[in-house]
Amino acid sequence: MSLTPLNSLNSLNSLQKEYTMKILVLNCGSSSIKYALYNMDTKEVMTSGGAERVGLDGAFVKVKLANGEKKQIMHDIPEHTEGVKFIFSLLTDPEIGVIKDLKEIDAVGHRMVHGGEKFNKSVKLTDEVLKVFEECSDLAPLHNPANLKGVKAVSELMPGLPQVGVFDTAFHQTMPDYAYMYAVPYELYEKYGIRRYGFHGTSHRYVAKRVCDFLGVKPEEKKIITCHIGNGASIAAVDGGKCVDTSMGLTPLEGVMMGTRSGDIDGGAVAFLQKKLNLDADGISDLLNKKSGVLGITELSSDMREVEAACEKGDPKAILSMKMYNYRIKKYIGAYAAAMGGVDIIVFTAGVGENQWSTRQEACEGLEFLGVKIDKELNKGLRGVEKVISTADSKVTVCIIPTDEELMIATDTMDLL
Repeated sequence: MSLTPLNSLNSLNSLQKEYTMKILVLNCGSSSIKYALYNMDTKEVMTSGGAERVGLDGAFVKVKLANGEKKQIMHDIPEHTEGVKFIFSLLTDPEIGVIKDLKEIDAVGHRMVHGGEKFNKSVKLTDEVLKVFEECSDLAPLHNPANLKGVKAVSELMPGLPQVGVFDTAFHQTMPDYAYMYAVPYELYEKYGIRRYGFHGTSHRYVAKRVCDFLGVKPEEKKIITCHIGNGASIAAVDGGKCVDTSMGLTPLEGVMMGTRSGDIDGGAVAFLQKKLNLDADGISDLLNKKSGVLGITELSSDMREVEAACEKGDPKAILSMKMYNYRIKKYIGAYAAAMGGVDIIVFTAGVGENQWSTRQEACEGLEFLGVKIDKELNKGLRGVEKVISTADSKVTVCIIPTDEELMIATDTMDLL
């Protein structure tokens, strides 16, 4: 029997202590690349940032260091490969870098927007998987091609590095057919996949699990309504840890009122507007996705801080927009409580959900018949914290849970290695 020398054991232990799994998370949009590098031992962000105006004049990268320091660096980024290459160079930069060598990165996790019916969980990205994902591009023509560019850029720059795709739509694949089907000719579903898919799935999955950990309860025993309310917004009904319905549809346009998106609108009104305004399909899509919602009603802004300030000054359109906005959230909460036969927990998350106390309050007012009682004094002024904001005698627990989609992507990536 051979014995390992003591000094070899010591050096092995030293190596194990030095080694830390690091996962890079990439979110490639049509003209942006967001990134975050995670230390998976501590689940902490080592550095994060984003490239803006990719393919446009005046491109730049914002970098946030672990100590909170922020830097903005101007850099010409004609396309995504150059953007990813520059981000890689920043990670190892002598002044602001956090690693010495790119080989320290164990894998890259990508946010992938639309997986259609093909993906119901996160997967390792192989040539075969990417081919199937590319076939879903019809359903998300702006997002999916950009996601693919990010994957290809990493493959070019670091061949062989494991890459994982985490799909926005995957969490919602547990919806029953009667919840996801549209009442249009069935052959349209068979030919073109016309159905509800839902989005923000990574966020809904994260907060639905996190709120149960936070409260010390089991997900499989709870009926949860998750409200991801940001510039884009969606609500999901999560029964026993599985999504049974969600407000966004074939695209991220359906559902609650959003910053620049209309949310639910009569299809007849869409046809009427197309004729009246002489718009083609792209024109009506642009109107409903980019010029509607809070921006369309206020004729001022889609930024809730500006809208709230206008409300305080008595601006009637700003006041109307907030009434519409909060009412629609409340309506979906009521609908999903009905769909699940009750509700145990309501979660508010994302930019508005985490930070705008007035929306949380108004969305819950009038839901006392469901057993919802919000603690108005406690809720007032709370921003970005994990907190129960319902009263002690409320039958339904109402919580703020800040979302962390990037950590969810990093964790899924690590689990697949």
